[in-house]
Amino acid sequence: MNTIGLIQIGLILSCTTIISSLQCNHLPLQQRKVIENSLRLLDKMGKKFPQQCLREKMSFKFPTQVLQPRQKGTVGVAIEEIFQHIFYIFSKNLTLAAWDGTALDEFQNGLYLQIEQLEACVIKKHTHYRRSKEASRLKLKKYFQKIDSFLKYKQHDLCSWEISRAEMRRCLQLIDKVTRKL
Repeated sequence: MNTIGLIQIGLILSCTTIISSLQCNHLPLQQRKVIENSLRLLDKMGKKFPQQCLREKMSFKFPTQVLQPRQKGTVGVAIEEIFQHIFYIFSKNLTLAAWDGTALDEFQNGLYLQIEQLEACVIKKHTHYRRSKEASRLKLKKYFQKIDSFLKYKQHDLCSWEISRAEMRRCLQLIDKVTRKL
């Protein structure tokens, strides 16, 4: 390969790195927009919380400490993990949910795009936050397993989905609160 070709490849790689870094620098602002949109879509997906489901309310106890680490980078890791779990929960067995399909698709697509963006930014910092990431991952996994088990136990009925939707709303509101502080 000639020298000009190598220079062009080098320029392309450096531009890609700069663009990627800029996207990562604006991640908190992007996340706020994604969360606002996700909250709007969660509301649009279903109607008002059904009265018959009020007596079935569950407390899943979100592990708030995963969003309050000492290092700013671990917050991004935790948020990525939360989005992945929410995406997983809302990607299966939704037949009894009776939600607006278009809003659900938009919600899932927004989460997926944000996960991709977060993964690209978090991979760069992965080695620095390995231990924190594993501790957060375990706490979040237990939390989301409770929700998944609840859905399975209730056979993914309407109320279990509505309770889960309300819980995801609380998750997103917590993330929003944290990202506004960053």
